[in-house]
Amino acid sequence: MKVILLQDEKKLGKKGTVVEVSEGYARNYILPKKIGLEATPGNLNDLKLKKANESKIAQEQLEAARNLAQELSEKQVTVKMRAGENGKAFGSISGKEIAEAYKEQHRLELDKKKIQMTEHLKNFGTYQIPIKLHPQVTATLTVKVTEE
Repeated sequence: MKVILLQDEKKLGKKGTVVEVSEGYARNYILPKKIGLEATPGNLNDLKLKKANESKIAQEQLEAARNLAQELSEKQVTVKMRAGENGKAFGSISGKEIAEAYKEQHRLELDKKKIQMTEHLKNFGTYQIPIKLHPQVTATLTVKVTEE
């Protein structure tokens, strides 16, 4: 019997795939626990439409991420840091502070978790910080650290 999986099942496959199982297994385990549906022509058509819709949404998200990456590469964020003795930087700048400064200066919210910094910024200067907007899109934001 062919069954469309409604969720990931360890030994059968991923959500949305059509698998062949024995009739007893389908009738006694998969269908009652709502792990899958019988693969009727109507259900197969619904699955096809659902996959097409998911594909369209994924494409739109990718396009939006590319547009945002273009916008980020054209802008710069200035973050101020206190200076200690002899003009040396006092403290450091984290991803959270960069996200807050970007929101304040450009009125657009960035997720601090998407800012990929290997370490905090501890010196004055200009830095290129990568921001992962989508699994396929990484933007570069210019961050200028100045003295307060």
